[in-house]
Parts: sequence; structure tokens; C-alpha cells
Amino acid sequence: MAFEFKALPFTFVTHALAIAGAVLVLVWCIHFRGGLAWEASNKSLIFNIHPVLMLIGLIIIGGEAIISYKSLPLKKQEKKLIHLVLHAVALILGIIGIYTAFKFHNESGIANLYSLHSWLGIAIIVLYGIQWIYGFLVFFFPGGSTAVMSESLPWHVLLGAFAYILAVANAAIGLLEKLTFLENSGLARYSPEALLINFTAVVAILYAAFVILTVIGQGPPVKDSTAVQE
Repeated sequence: MAFEFKALPFTFVTHALAIAGAVLVLVWCIHFRGGLAWEASNKSLIFNIHPVLMLIGLIIIGGEAIISYKSLPLKKQEKKLIHLVLHAVALILGIIGIYTAFKFHNESGIANLYSLHSWLGIAIIVLYGIQWIYGFLVFFFPGGSTAVMSESLPWHVLLGAFAYILAVANAAIGLLEKLTFLENSGLARYSPEALLINFTAVVAILYAAFVILTVIGQGPPVKDSTAVQE
């Protein structure tokens, strides 16, 4: 379904917000939180990998994968491949991002899976993975019949949008949770870091909104056509 407006102008705003979101989370984790590390005596440096990978990977790259059909004036098969690869990158980064959260907790003596944020995170990454595997098998290789693709497409789109919106909401919950921990540890509520964290969440939500606007808009003309366009 597409509304009577062009998707292309929204893609420019989407890309700009993607860059802004990536810069904000990197500034927060590197400048304010001390950097990123896979192994460190300061375990917080391990945790810092988590928001960077989740926001840049699952949210930003995942969003770019979603809008690839509406932002790229390419043949359908080329857009399908880009869509698939970008989602794979987003999924891999998301899995690594979740692993770093477990790694941080385990090495810091903190319990795992005690919060709504963690529960939703596991559910989202599982749903994302199922979506990718099903999409690969039905729409890419070996590919289903025309009837199977036609019946699967609406559900694939619906579940994909649901997983993405849930991921963005959970990212906002995670940022709020981390900000609350920091404020309870002495961070001033109106400090530059606190404001940066809040702005990062706002940019992520705006980015997701423009991803959805791009998706429901009219994309560029398709250079080749088939009965089913995934």
C-alpha cells in the first residue's frame, strides 16, 4: 500500500537522522562514557559496545534495509539483495550487541534478564532472525511459488514493521533505563550527558517515523516487474 506522496524526499531526512543518531551514540559512549572495549578492567567500556551496535546496527542499518525498496532506483532483484544484506548486517550487529550486554553483566556480577528492556530485546532479535530466515527462503533462495509469496508478503511486511517499531521503542526504554542508573549514581539531570542521551532517543524515534513515512510513500518506478514484489 502506498499513499499519494513521493517517498524520495523523506529518504533524505531519514538518512540525515541516521547520521545524527550514529554521531550522538558514538559521542555519548566514546566522549562521555570513556570509549569501547571488548576486554577491559573497566567493565563499563564493554557495555558501551551494546548501545552503539544496537542503535547503529538494528535501528539505523535495519531502517535503511526497510527503505531500500523506496529509496533506490534499481531493479527489483538488486533492491531485494540490498534489502537482504542490510538486514543480515543489522541482525549480526544486533546479536553481537546483545552478547556484549550479557558479557558485561556476567563479568560485573550483575543478574541477566531482569528487566522489560532485556526481555523485549531477546524477543525482538528472535523475531528479527525468524523474519530474515523466512524472507531468504521464500523470497530469495530457493524461493517459494507465486502463490506462497503472495500470501506471505503481507505478513512479512506486517511482522517486519512490528519488529522494527518494537525495536525502536525498546531502544528508547534502554536509553531511559541507562540514564536512570546514571542519575541514581550522581549524574545531574540537566547535564550535557543526560541531555545527549535524551536527544539520542528522540532522534531514534524521529528516524523510525521517517522510515515508516518512506515505506508508505510512492517509491521510484520499478525497472522490471513481476507478480509479487517483496
